Amino acid sequence: MRQYSFTITGNKYSVDIKSIEENIAEIEVNGTSYQVELGKEMKAPATPKLVRSAPTTPAKAPAPMSSTGVSLVKAPLPGTILKVMVAPGATVKREQPLMVLEAMKMENNILAEKDGTIKTIKVNEGDTVLQGDTLLEID
Repeated sequence: MRQYSFTITGNKYSVDIKSIEENIAEIEVNGTSYQVELGKEMKAPATPKLVRSAPTTPAKAPAPMSSTGVSLVKAPLPGTILKVMVAPGATVKREQPLMVLEAMKMENNILAEKDGTIKTIKVNEGDTVLQGDTLLEID
């Protein structure tokens, strides 16, 4: 977490603060670990501690998209539509680029999720979209 060097009456100490929870700090001084009770409670760091548990069952592959019915293509990130490459009534193949979305100063291709025909396009070039907004429908 943090590392400090101290010199006390000519003796050098290397102190690593490993964690602080409530008023207990876990530190290491010159390679020896200690738990220290603090005089006053310290504020928790802004970054939460990430704890991951091992999965108990193997992850299943997602089910393939249904090839029938209307499929909504949604914006994966908030951004601006730079280019629309299809028109209503156009036939598209799976993984075909449909439009370009600029998000975080990067251009992202929006691809068709299945084979089909473009039913409606909900956005125009230059439009700003939010994450999850419907961009177009494939029938």
